[in-house]
Amino acid sequence: MSTTSVPDTVATPQGQAAPRGLGNLRSMVISMVVILAAVLAWVAMVPRIREVSQPAVDVTSVARQVRQETSWEISQPQLPAGWKATNVRFAAAGGGLRTWHAGYLSPDGNYVSIDQTVVSGTADNGTAWVAAQTADGQAEGRLAIAGRTWQKLSSRDVVQRSLVLRSALLRSPASTGAGTSGLATVLTGTAPYTQLAQFAEALRLVPAS
Repeated sequence: MSTTSVPDTVATPQGQAAPRGLGNLRSMVISMVVILAAVLAWVAMVPRIREVSQPAVDVTSVARQVRQETSWEISQPQLPAGWKATNVRFAAAGGGLRTWHAGYLSPDGNYVSIDQTVVSGTADNGTAWVAAQTADGQAEGRLAIAGRTWQKLSSRDVVQRSLVLRSALLRSPASTGAGTSGLATVLTGTAPYTQLAQFAEALRLVPAS
């Protein structure tokens, strides 16, 4: 008796289509590549904001307004190019005293501000106010700048150095009694004393009108 052997596998007829699952997967991959290329092209065309511009701070206008309203002989620094005014205000500060304030950023990134207020000669002479502006700065000697002697203070809590100047106490023009007052000035910030001294040298009296 003759037997006929049957092959274990049957060859796929020539020209038969590939399984449907493989075709769908290839189409999906191609679609994703096309979409990704379109997204990348769109991102490349969108302009990027490299720097957020801030409106200029007009220190001069506020300084003149404060001088006219209070008659205080406040100062404003005339700084070289590279310095940038960051904030300005006239409001109650530490100790509850109205304070003229202007802050600046130096070309090397240090912050320096000027704070001025009128203190009474019969009270604590602005001790609480000075402590608030200087972060409880501790005395570190004195520094002569442009004919005036400034007191050096350094905070133990934060990186902050300050120069303090108290003008001679004069009789207050608005006072009818024996009270006296004087202008206290604090220059403070993250700058070293040498840069604070340069800031002090740049101070100019704000004109009365």
